[in-house]
Amino acid sequence: MALVVICGQPCSGKSSAARCLAEALSDSECKQTVRIVDETSFHLDRNQSYANMPTEKNLRGVLRSEVDRSVSKDNIIIVDSLNSIKGYRYELWCLARAAGIRYCVVYCNVEEMQCRKWNGERREKGEAAYSDVVFEDLVRRFENPGRRNRWDSPLFELSPQIDGVEKSCVAIADAVSYLTKKVDSKSRDVKVLQPTIATQNTRFSDANSLYEMDKATQEVINVIVEAQSQAIGGPLAGISIGQGLLSINISRPVGLPELRRLWRTFIKLTGQTSLSGRPPPSDADSTKRMFVDYLNRELGTM
Repeated sequence: MALVVICGQPCSGKSSAARCLAEALSDSECKQTVRIVDETSFHLDRNQSYANMPTEKNLRGVLRSEVDRSVSKDNIIIVDSLNSIKGYRYELWCLARAAGIRYCVVYCNVEEMQCRKWNGERREKGEAAYSDVVFEDLVRRFENPGRRNRWDSPLFELSPQIDGVEKSCVAIADAVSYLTKKVDSKSRDVKVLQPTIATQNTRFSDANSLYEMDKATQEVINVIVEAQSQAIGGPLAGISIGQGLLSINISRPVGLPELRRLWRTFIKLTGQTSLSGRPPPSDADSTKRMFVDYLNRELGTM
């Protein structure tokens, strides 16, 4: 039914906010199962997980995969982690969009000095805390959520330093209301994300169709790679894929690893069987059109 992303500086009260929100949802008339996905669920040490970029990337991948497996229209998933990188919050937003569910961000807005103080107090008590090196690095790289970003909206802002974290907090109450409010034709303040054409089920029914889809999308990637090699890293506008097909516009270099990641996500999303409705044509041109549309959407939002 919904995906909730908790974000904030290290030691800003995120886990308390996640627990309070889960309890408040359980106390409400919400009939959906509420589950918190966090590092603790996987017995991950925070200092080791954020010691360097590869381990941090692995941590985000583990959490993202678990969210991907868990999101559905029958439960509410709360992601309790730093979620400090806007690109990562965007990826989570995409998972919610593909599932066709509600999405929101709860931001624990606490001053840096207070976070540093709380981290030191935890260390003195022998509780889980960040090392000074890891803490300073995470604080420096934190990217504040913005209401204008669709992947940060709607945004419910908590002030643990001033108001504490309680189920009665205005932000918690507003989030519960948003997540549980009944949606009908008159609802205007609750947004249920809708899958794009690129995420809708094309229902490829046999091995040959899957082969043709793979072949068509790989042709698109090859065209992009070749065009970029000729441009020597410069911006590209109007990369032609074929007659009658949309062009691809790239304003920044897009490496092969990123293209392959987008390709894998596209293949996965188009193979989902959870969505209803008439499937689009599965010929090569239609597949290319869908993939180009998907790439234009994804590359145009980063």
